[in-house]
Amino acid sequence: MKVLVTGGGGFLGQALCRGLVAQGHEVTSFNRGHYPQLDAIGVRQVRGDLADAAAVRGALAGADAVFHNAAKAGAWGSYDSYHLANVVGTRNVLAACRAHGIARLVYTSSPSVTHRATHPVEGGTADTVPYGENLKAPYAATKRIAEEEVLAANDATLATIALRPRLIWGPGDNQLLPRLVERAHAGRLRFVGDGSNRIDTTFIDNAAQAHFDALAHLAPGAACAGRAYFISNGEPMAVRDIVNALLEAAGAPRVEKTIPFRVAYAVGAACETLWPLLRRSDEPPMTRFLAEQLATTHWYDMAPATRDFGYVPRVPIHEGLIRLKASWEGVSALTR
Repeated sequence: MKVLVTGGGGFLGQALCRGLVAQGHEVTSFNRGHYPQLDAIGVRQVRGDLADAAAVRGALAGADAVFHNAAKAGAWGSYDSYHLANVVGTRNVLAACRAHGIARLVYTSSPSVTHRATHPVEGGTADTVPYGENLKAPYAATKRIAEEEVLAANDATLATIALRPRLIWGPGDNQLLPRLVERAHAGRLRFVGDGSNRIDTTFIDNAAQAHFDALAHLAPGAACAGRAYFISNGEPMAVRDIVNALLEAAGAPRVEKTIPFRVAYAVGAACETLWPLLRRSDEPPMTRFLAEQLATTHWYDMAPATRDFGYVPRVPIHEGLIRLKASWEGVSALTR
C-alpha cells in the first residue's frame, strides 16, 4: 500500500516508517523538518505544518492509509499552540482523508486523555476508564478533543482507530531517556511519593507493532473501527524499578531520593504561576499534572487489543532493556 505517516521523523514515527518499508509498503512522511534517516530507508518526505490544510491535503494525495502520529507533545506551552497542532491538525488530516477517499486512519493518541488527578487505574480498558475532566495539561486536553473527533469520524467510508501507547522507550529515544539520564547525572531526579506506584510502559517495537496490527485489521465495520485502545508491554512495574532499570541500561546512576506528593504539587503550581511572569519559554521542572502522573498507579489491560486486532507484545521488558543497553553503548562509543 501507499501509507502516509505524519511525524515520521520522530521516535515512534521512524519506527513506523522502518516497519512499513520492511513490509514492502510505499511510505511518505509528512514532517516539519527533514530527516536523513528517512532518506536512507527510502521514505519520501513532504515538509509542511499540520495546521496548514492545503499542505496536509497535498501530502495525503494518493495514500491508501494514514498513520496520524504527529502531535505537539510536552508538559508546557500555550493552549493555543497545542490546539493548533493537535486539534486543528487532526481536523485537517480527517478532511484530507475525506477529500481523497482514504479508507483507513490509525491515530496515535495518549493514555493522558483519561487522566483524573490521582485516581489510580489498575487493569483498565478504554471501555471502563472514562475520559478525564478539567485536564490541567494542554497536551492531554487537546489530545482528548482530537481522539474524540477521530473516533466520531468512523463510518462506512472511513475506518478510524485510536491507540494510546503508554510511555514509549527503547533504542532511538531522544526524549524520555535522555532527560532521565541528564537529571540523574545532575542529581536532580526525584520520585514523587515513594516510587512504589505501578505503571505501564511500552517498548518501541511493540508500540509500532500495535499500529501495524491495527492497520491490518482496520476496515469499515471491523471490530476495532471507531474504538480506542490502551497499548503497553502489559508488564506493570513500580515506577522506581522501571526508571532505575532504564538508567542502568544507559549507564546512569540510580535514583533513590523522593519528594512528597504534596510538595511536588505545590512546586508545580508555583512553576505554573512563575514561568509566564518570568516569560520563560523552557519547560518547568514540575507541573501539577506531572506531579499527579508521577505519583499515581496507571496500568492497563491489553485483552481488548488482542481480541480485536491481534496485538500481543513481542518484546518483553527484560529483552528491551538488553537492546537499549547495547544501543546506548554503541551511541556512547561513537561520541567518545
